[in-house]
Amino acid sequence: MQPEKPDRPETSDFLRDIIDGDLRQGRATSLVVRFPPEPNGYLHIGHAKSITLNYGIARDYGGACNLRFDDTNPETEDLEYVQAIKRDLNWLGFDWEGREYYASDYFGQLYDWAVLLIRKGLAYVDDLREDAIRAFRGTVTEPGRESPYRDRSVQENLDLFARMRAGEFADGERVLRARIDMTHPNMKMRDPLMYRIRHQSHYRQGDAWCIYPFYDWAHGQSDAIEGVTHSICTLEFAVNRPLYDWYLDALEITPRPHQYEFARMNLGYSVTSKRKLLQLVSQGHVQGWDDPRMPTLAGIRRRGVPPAAVRNLCELVGTTRVDGISDPDVLDHCIRKELNFSAPRVMCVLDPLKVTLINYEGTESLDAPYWPRDVPREGTRAVPFSGSLLIERSDFEEHPQKGFRRLSPGAHVRLRHAYIIRCDEVVRDRSGNVAELRCTFFPGTKSGTAASGPKARGTIHWVDANSSIAAEVRLYDRLFLEEAPGDDYIDALNTASCTVYRRARIEPSISGDAGHVRYQFTRLGYFWRDPTDSRPDAPVFCRITALRDSWAKTAEKRRGRPTGKRMAAAPGRAAQAKRRRRPAPGPASPDSEAAIQAVPGADAFLAEAKLYGDKDLVSTWMIQQLVPALGGKDLGEAPITPKQLAEITGLVQIGTLSTHQARRVLRRVLAEGGTVGEAARQAARESVLDPDTLGIMIDDVVARYPDKAAAYRNGKSGLLNFFVGQIMKGTSGKAAPELTRKLLRARLES
Repeated sequence: MQPEKPDRPETSDFLRDIIDGDLRQGRATSLVVRFPPEPNGYLHIGHAKSITLNYGIARDYGGACNLRFDDTNPETEDLEYVQAIKRDLNWLGFDWEGREYYASDYFGQLYDWAVLLIRKGLAYVDDLREDAIRAFRGTVTEPGRESPYRDRSVQENLDLFARMRAGEFADGERVLRARIDMTHPNMKMRDPLMYRIRHQSHYRQGDAWCIYPFYDWAHGQSDAIEGVTHSICTLEFAVNRPLYDWYLDALEITPRPHQYEFARMNLGYSVTSKRKLLQLVSQGHVQGWDDPRMPTLAGIRRRGVPPAAVRNLCELVGTTRVDGISDPDVLDHCIRKELNFSAPRVMCVLDPLKVTLINYEGTESLDAPYWPRDVPREGTRAVPFSGSLLIERSDFEEHPQKGFRRLSPGAHVRLRHAYIIRCDEVVRDRSGNVAELRCTFFPGTKSGTAASGPKARGTIHWVDANSSIAAEVRLYDRLFLEEAPGDDYIDALNTASCTVYRRARIEPSISGDAGHVRYQFTRLGYFWRDPTDSRPDAPVFCRITALRDSWAKTAEKRRGRPTGKRMAAAPGRAAQAKRRRRPAPGPASPDSEAAIQAVPGADAFLAEAKLYGDKDLVSTWMIQQLVPALGGKDLGEAPITPKQLAEITGLVQIGTLSTHQARRVLRRVLAEGGTVGEAARQAARESVLDPDTLGIMIDDVVARYPDKAAAYRNGKSGLLNFFVGQIMKGTSGKAAPELTRKLLRARLES
């Protein structure tokens, strides 16, 4: 069982183009893909992209998606992680429908295949220790040296490998290596390791084995065993693909899978390295793998994020071969889009200040709607009201600045769903702090009745002091102060990423829920009960996300948020941050809005486009780009639909397209028709080199500057910018900077 296809504009991607071609030309008659996590940690938001991509492709093509645990390292893998991964997949809405596999179940077949390569003279047992193997491998500019044990006879290798299997040797004493080419420019092909000795029990196989296969040896063959047709992985494995193919070709396996790579999904202000996540947990920087600030799916689930929001984020980010960082505001947008129509509204006061209504006696029950006017749902809740109330302390200012529209001495405000009140007296405690406000209420001003009484300058939320429920409320912020934390990520931790209000009070309408309801707390955001720390007599509410005016306002500076400190920890990061966070075009001017009214069909076109995209951004693109391109023609007859214009603006918002690329996409759709996805892929092909071509150029540049490459490896990390500059110069700026940096770092550090 899999979630329905997302309600979004129909787009394709380069992977689906490849699959379409394979099916059309008969290279594949059916489709089998796989999601292959290693059970050595919890899944994170990046894995969600791979999950939705692989299961989505299987869904779209009527194929199958295997869940395979690549469990070949007994030192780091555990049944706990297997169970956690399965929980996360179920939560996301995916069911592997009996297609659950384990690489460890193939150990016997992998061993037999290794023996076959030995018999072919394509594998040998090496006695070199780990440090010597590393030294013999060479560098990106120097060829490797052959091991003195490389030319052992087939019979000797078979004997030694059998003795390795029998447990005669100590850990690290011998390894099995493929016999390929120690001068190969791709260092992965320089006699890679196939088996290591580990006298350690395996969580699934017990003590049946004391030799364990390396990932590169097990991965492609496991795909072949399971009948995988398209092995889809992230870009960092592009350098592994020649080895993947070499093993399958050497074993003469048919039919065989083929590997394809896509850009992983990275979320800003977080880390997705399992090593780094483990350190955050083990050193106590977070509460655990499921801490709501963590980018793990367990943490995201505990925070209360709807699984559909995560799936929609993955669809919005799209599938490309260019690495980038997605703004967390995109995820927040997806969350709010899900919850706006499903989260009932209630009132909560985080930091209570007592209000006594000096002219009110008794109690009453007010009817308040659960839903705003624009949500087509029915339902009300009873909100108790008395002469003793609680409001937010921040909603009162004794000496307000100009423009303050809440409560102050002598000022009138409306209590949401209730009456207008006026502050008459401020009562202080012994320390001189404001302890109570004495106010007058105006009985003829009840919400929903005919207007009478004084005019209120604003509306504030409140709860009844006597019947409200005491609760702890936690507000979460970004875990890091930098958009892309580097090796010094611990120093980049946001120490204010969790603010706890232990004296919060919530209206009693929430008392009957079992802990699964997500609420919108008026003016505060979306919340739900923490499933771990809440108790029936002491509820704890986590904020899922704050309320924001518009996703298009991501460029605005937010008070109290760490956006001003992003990307400052290493050379070149500030420039990357500037590129990644493209500000949205400003709002249309009154003159422009007046001009657009003169365009035939503008009102209907804009009204429909706003259903699919951000209102301000769609309006701006319509005024500044579309209308001039049409030269005053009727928008109702334009060769682009309102939905397509919204799709183009959405790709700009999430960073998939630059503004320049988006203009080219718009012109292409207007001139040639077709889908936005096709035009976007063409724009990407025209402006960014593919990783294979880029890799060849990187090899050439690194070879031309061996001294600088050696200096980089000796600690002068700033030279990475020099190499990036050489690539950008050599490609006339067509190389993607992030991808160039990633491939260069991998090549220089390999």
